[in-house]
Amino acid sequence: MNNILSLLDNFTLDNADDIAKSLADDFRKRRIEKNLTREQVAEKSGVAVANIVRFEQKGLISLKNLIGIAMAMEYTSEVKNIFSEPKYSTMEELTQIRKNTGKTRAHKQ
Repeated sequence: MNNILSLLDNFTLDNADDIAKSLADDFRKRRIEKNLTREQVAEKSGVAVANIVRFEQKGLISLKNLIGIAMAMEYTSEVKNIFSEPKYSTMEELTQIRKNTGKTRAHKQ
């Protein structure tokens, strides 16, 4: 049953708060798996313990602090590559991506 629920989670429409909380929950799990305290992550990352607590409890963190704790936890490439590949869901989007590859700015349509 748990597998079915986790599978269904992948198909629900998330909002930013849900994604942030899920990210925070995953961070906490990985931190505990590595047997690291919040204080140890704070020391390694340069991010204040209070900011780590707020992230774990509420899913709130600045991008700079998120990158800092990701690096401290050895998730640098995962964060660095978040937008590295183009995403599309239709052939029209793929055509648009190919047309715009190499451009330095977007224009109003």
